[in-house]
Parts: sequence; structure tokens; C-alpha cells
Amino acid sequence: MLVLAHISDLHLDGSARATERAERVRDRLRELPGRVDALLVTGDIADHGTEPEYDEAARLLGLRDGDAPFPVLTCPGNHDSRVPYRKALLGLPGAEGPVNSVQVFDDGAVLMCDSSVPGSDDGELDEETYDWIESTLDELDGGLPALLAFHHPPVALHHPLPDSCRLRHADRLAALLARRPEIAGLITGHAHTPAATSFAGRPLVTGPGVTWTLRLPWEGDQVADRDAPPGLAFHVLDDRGRLTSHFRVVT
Repeated sequence: MLVLAHISDLHLDGSARATERAERVRDRLRELPGRVDALLVTGDIADHGTEPEYDEAARLLGLRDGDAPFPVLTCPGNHDSRVPYRKALLGLPGAEGPVNSVQVFDDGAVLMCDSSVPGSDDGELDEETYDWIESTLDELDGGLPALLAFHHPPVALHHPLPDSCRLRHADRLAALLARRPEIAGLITGHAHTPAATSFAGRPLVTGPGVTWTLRLPWEGDQVADRDAPPGLAFHVLDDRGRLTSHFRVVT
């Protein structure tokens, strides 16, 4: 089976608060008595999309010195900026196109897809990204279950803030899923709340936020609960292609 740790929405901004919360989650993961196969980070890694913020993220996540005990898989969110993301976080040449990548394991594949729209908080998987998903799955030839990871959920989560800027043109994603039975589930961020639902007949999970937790409408008028501890998820993709998710807070 494939076991992924999942965090989202670090919003690193150079403040001591953001750094401490991210370090707390990182330390919890590195202290696990058992090993996970990878850490997945679903966007809004930086708050303003600047190179210094990505320099800090690379240090915190172990991307700079390679000291992470597991692969670190990332995809951008609406607060991220593609050129400095590539340069300072990934150590790649700067470029404006979508940041897509795949990690293949013995028991499954994770496709990290760029749903960011430069200059907008909305999400969209563009033509280049859909072509990349199709060609990547073709290369895998149906031999492994695959997870799609991206920032913006394609469904309403019943709060006006994330629902106002979710993934556009979700019908196209649904059509892709209908053609691709090897896609076992979708993993997203953006909402700052752990949630589990379904989309087009597949499991859809949103990860908890590191920086703050969303208060739902029936929990009060304050949108951001900045006193709630950061959260993380563990996703298990088993040998039947079934996705199971567990959520934890980090005190």
C-alpha cells in the first residue's frame, strides 16, 4: 500500500508564527516511529509568492539540503507564483507555464497538478495540464492506481469563502475521470478545513490548513480560527485502489 502524509496552506510569510506552525508539523512527521512514503503539500506554500518565502519553505521541507526522510511532493495554490516557485522552491529555471509533476511508487502514482490561475484566486486545470495528465496516465498504461493532487476543490464545501474561488469547469475534470478508471481519488487543499466528499464517483479529500482553520457558518461569524492547532492528514491507497484518509491535529 501507499501511505502519504498531507499538509496544505502553510502561507509562509516570514513571520515567526507561520514558521513555528510549519516547523511543528514538520517535526511531528519526522518523529513518526514508522515511515510514510512521501509528504504531499497541496499549495499556498508561500503567502505572497516571493523567493524569500520559497527559500524558507525549501529549508523547512528539506528540499534545500535533501535531509527530508521521504520525498516531498508539491503543487501550487492561488497564493503561489510560478517563476519564484520553480526557482527558489524546486531549484529549476523560472518559467510561466503550469507546474506539473508526477511521482511513481511501487503501489501507485501521484500526479501533482497546477490549478493556479496567475492573477486570480480561482482555480483551473488548463489545456496544457489536461494534456499532461492524459499523456502521463498513458505512459503508466493503467498498471497503477493514480491520485490527482491539486489546490482548488472542484465542489462546494458549504462555506462562501472557498466556494467563491473553487476549480472552474469542473465538468471537464468529471469527463476525464469517466475515461480514466485508474484515477483512484482526488486530494486538494485551499479550504483550510479537513473534509471528505466525492466528485464524479471518486473520493475527494481536502487537507487541513497549517496556518489557520476555517470556521464553518454554523461555528460562528469569525472565518479564520487562528488559535486552532495546525493539522495534517494521512492517506492510504491500498492494493484494491481504495483511498482511506485519517486526520490529525498537531499540538
